[in-house]
Amino acid sequence: MSLVDVQNVTKKFGHTTALDNVSITFDNGGFFGLLGPSGSGKTTLLRTIAGFYYPESGSILIGDRNVEKIPVEKRDIGMMFQSYALFPNMSVADNVGFGLRVRKVPAVEEKRRINEALELVQLQALADRRPSQLSGGQRQRVALARAIVTNPKVLLLDEPLSALDKSLRVDMQIELKRIQREVGITTIFVTHDQEEALTLSDRIGILKAGRIIQAGTPREVYDRPVDAFAAGFLGEANWLPQQLLDGLTLPGEKQSHRFAVRPEMLTMSDAAVDGRNSVRGKLVQRVFAGALATCLIEVKGEQWKLIARDRDLPDFAGEGDVWLNWAPEDTIRVPA
Repeated sequence: MSLVDVQNVTKKFGHTTALDNVSITFDNGGFFGLLGPSGSGKTTLLRTIAGFYYPESGSILIGDRNVEKIPVEKRDIGMMFQSYALFPNMSVADNVGFGLRVRKVPAVEEKRRINEALELVQLQALADRRPSQLSGGQRQRVALARAIVTNPKVLLLDEPLSALDKSLRVDMQIELKRIQREVGITTIFVTHDQEEALTLSDRIGILKAGRIIQAGTPREVYDRPVDAFAAGFLGEANWLPQQLLDGLTLPGEKQSHRFAVRPEMLTMSDAAVDGRNSVRGKLVQRVFAGALATCLIEVKGEQWKLIARDRDLPDFAGEGDVWLNWAPEDTIRVPA
């Protein structure tokens, strides 16, 4: 059941069309990632749902209420910005409770809800500190607590983890997912990080030039991209040169499709493997990166990539001729 329903929404800035007749639904209680390159329209879509922008045409429903002309403060949403936008002169507790005071929530109720929100993000012990006394991850949790303390129907997150370093970002992905599941709130977030989108999302929408070109579960979008852009944007893909197609088992007509295979679907050997698609190439580089290793292989003038556990790679794998093998069903097919 959908909670947010965007129908045929177009948004322009001058002569530039930022959203081009976009239609998409967001499931009640789901975690939906909007993914796309810079200028694709993902942040514009989020801010249009929030009410910061009004569309030229189309409608936006939250529940059964049409909200496209309703101001931000009356849409029953919570929003967390990339910059966190915390008040530096207020304590953590006062920052979290700001929206409750604006809504004139009684003091006893306000205190209870602030305590519950701080407990949820595990910051009860820091309630009296100022934002300047917090780490980046702690400030992020304060901003999240402030966004959910008013019990909104929808939580909107604009690049919520981009300001954190890599190790903390991974930890916060797990924490954000836990909090979202515990609260059960419908969450829509914008990211340019493909791995983050795959990790957090129940469903993903890929945007390009103001249009949603594909939406589905992470597995659906990753395994069955609708076109070459979606295949390459959500993950890496090794594209098969036309001259290699003969003799391979492929999921479609060769003249009307392009074919690819993900780096992690490949195995490497010193001979072709029966029952699998196999192509010959030259190993030009092997890069050890801890648990995983990356191999770069030249295939008919194209550079392919293989990603595998270092211990699973064959011992012979110095530089030289190798065979790359994969299951036919792991071949990606997109329109030519």
